Amino acid sequence: MTFTVASADARTAGRRSVLICGAGIAGPALAHWLHRAGFAVTVVEEAGTPRAGGYPIDIRGTATEVVRRMGILPRLRAAHIDSRRCTFLDANGREVAALRPHKVVGGVEGADLEVRRGDLATVLHALVRDDVEFLFDDSLHTLDQSAHGVDVTFRSGHRRTFDLVVGADGMHSATRERVFGPEEHFQRHLGYCFAVFTMPNTLGLSHEVVLWNTPGRAAALYAVGDDHRLHAFLTFHRPHPPLGALRDPGAQRELLAAAFADARWEVPAMVAALRDADDLFCDTAGQIRMPHWSAGRVALVGDAAYAPSFLTGQGSSLALAGAYMLAHALAAHRDHTEAFAAYERGVRGFVTLNQALVDHGAATLFPTTARALEQRDTRLRALVTLPDTPPRRAHSALALPEFARE
Repeated sequence: MTFTVASADARTAGRRSVLICGAGIAGPALAHWLHRAGFAVTVVEEAGTPRAGGYPIDIRGTATEVVRRMGILPRLRAAHIDSRRCTFLDANGREVAALRPHKVVGGVEGADLEVRRGDLATVLHALVRDDVEFLFDDSLHTLDQSAHGVDVTFRSGHRRTFDLVVGADGMHSATRERVFGPEEHFQRHLGYCFAVFTMPNTLGLSHEVVLWNTPGRAAALYAVGDDHRLHAFLTFHRPHPPLGALRDPGAQRELLAAAFADARWEVPAMVAALRDADDLFCDTAGQIRMPHWSAGRVALVGDAAYAPSFLTGQGSSLALAGAYMLAHALAAHRDHTEAFAAYERGVRGFVTLNQALVDHGAATLFPTTARALEQRDTRLRALVTLPDTPPRRAHSALALPEFARE
């Protein structure tokens, strides 16, 4: 376990203390705003270091204003991938349509950001690492709430008491399971499995995405620059999640190989590459939908509370905006019950709008029938010549309150 700042006792004297579980996106963002509000913040992360790598993610609308207020917008603009083309292919690898990416996702060219997830996590960690306590290579093991605080035992055996605990540990949140119950009570399966990994860029792709489709299956190669590596993406329709296979890396590879056994284009090379990939991540597409995001002194933020799924492209944006709103509520209300209620009132509508984007994303990009795929291709061809459409309202539907120090 690594302590990155000095003694917690010296730092927490006279201040409300918060344990944040998870050092991905929502966790460090929340830590930044809570520190600014005068809280003593500890972040625990089961990985040994901040997680590098990862698939490119988007920051749009309200979330862009959040990172501007954090002072990290210039660094993220420097890390912007600037994808210039998205090419759709048919089953035989022939071009269906080639568009600017913002036309596909309903974003704003020149305003939205697209960065590697690891780059965003690195920038966020650098922003707060000297101000808050990080405990890497550790995790929450047990917690016991009382009227005076939350008694926490870490996996390392250390014990601490905090005023509040926040789960920012992703869609498969262990914090949520301990406090609210099993994941299946809150997950909405969206009918797809997916896998991401990296492979050699043997096609010479640059600043572009190439997406191959047949009904119910898709494969994409994503060049984030002139790198010698590509981000590979495979997804296929599966009405019921194959939970057993997802727990076994070997079974994951066999599941994917079987799903794409007769695929054309570059898919056979992708399947061959995934067998040796050391960064394969496989999961189901799903959303987390909960009636409440807090219980007593414990709250959830980001994917742990309201994962929208990759089909919306809004996971990181919701995490950044939600972290801001939770910290604002805690700064504005000394009583945590009032703060958590204000947080939910402020963010619930924004989350609902963005989760609803899945009905457009899945149907547009990954149709499950030949007829739906034909209709999608017709729409894509029309988009090539049509003027830009307005950005999706959901991206900017949350007006941020001004953040004041305690």
